[in-house]
Amino acid sequence: MQHRSFGEGPPVSLFTLGTMRALQAPDQMLTVLRAALTAGVNHLETAPAYGPAESFLGDALAQLQSEGVQPEGHGWVITTKLLPGLTLDEGQAALKASLERLGINRLDNLAIHGLNLDSHLDWALHGEGARLIDWALNSGTVGQVGFSSHGSNALIHQAIDSQRFRFCCLHLHLLDPTRMPLAQLALQQTMGVLAISPADKGGRLQAPSGQLVEDCRPFQPLELAYRYLLAAGISTLSVGAQTATDLELAHALGQSDGPLQTEESRAIERLDQQRRQRLGHDLCGQCRACLPCPNAVPIPDLLRLRNLALGHELIEFASERYNLIGRAGHWWETVDADACQSCGDCLPRCPHGLAIPELLADTHQRLAAAPRRRLWG
Repeated sequence: MQHRSFGEGPPVSLFTLGTMRALQAPDQMLTVLRAALTAGVNHLETAPAYGPAESFLGDALAQLQSEGVQPEGHGWVITTKLLPGLTLDEGQAALKASLERLGINRLDNLAIHGLNLDSHLDWALHGEGARLIDWALNSGTVGQVGFSSHGSNALIHQAIDSQRFRFCCLHLHLLDPTRMPLAQLALQQTMGVLAISPADKGGRLQAPSGQLVEDCRPFQPLELAYRYLLAAGISTLSVGAQTATDLELAHALGQSDGPLQTEESRAIERLDQQRRQRLGHDLCGQCRACLPCPNAVPIPDLLRLRNLALGHELIEFASERYNLIGRAGHWWETVDADACQSCGDCLPRCPHGLAIPELLADTHQRLAAAPRRRLWG
């Protein structure tokens, strides 16, 4: 598998093994790790928040080390995370515990896990987090520090511009490219960029709707999504594998780091055209000119789910995401479309003349359902 630079750390494979799904038993993690090695993956992403992931991964790494097998070159490149808000003492203890569970003495990459609020960024730049980052780097415990974020584009932009971080983990998707300019900004500053869950969070592309399959022909939706990100220069794409077969496509695309081929570009253009045709004048272009809403309704984010539900029949995915609203803390939106009071404040700002209150009401009617539990946390 091809490798790309990742900030100031060792180069990483085009695909990263995310460990938040191989948690049923230690043997499952070992099986998935062997498959990652076979596929050419050298980058592993984990976190204490992923239940037993670090412990399972540490055991699997120890087993492979006893067998004398590891990726060529630097060996395994490991990223784990710490939640923001810890004191210096708490952060030091948490990081040392992670190293112990992983069975390593030094961590290649430490990410601040969920830099989602202004207070989180202030903690990392000026508060206890800044002291923690300095200690981790100056003590040699950590090679470089980055962040993951589910926060606003403005917050992510500020974090990138701070020059405090050497990599970032962002939601970057074929069907939601709104954060691609942020990724390009980070790459221009020689930061590493990891695409978080381009399969599952990108539209459950590992189990796509029949309509989306037709829309992406002759490519698989996930194949097209992976190639879109790789062609854009994204450093590495995470694969949250549960079984060895979940890594087969990553293995097949391990050398596919070049620009989009003509047929791929045409398929992406057709995908966009199909969505526009089905939504017609109700398509939200995600320009965000409608914001701010007096009732804090995240209008573009909600209408994006409607775009996907009607544009490609991604009803299950859109409903799942919609019903996490208000139930995932700062990791996701907190206000749903039912909070719209039809005040009309947004209407004159929309350059496409969308009937936004009506579309929000339709979104809520289509997608609201019984809540589901998040995968972790």
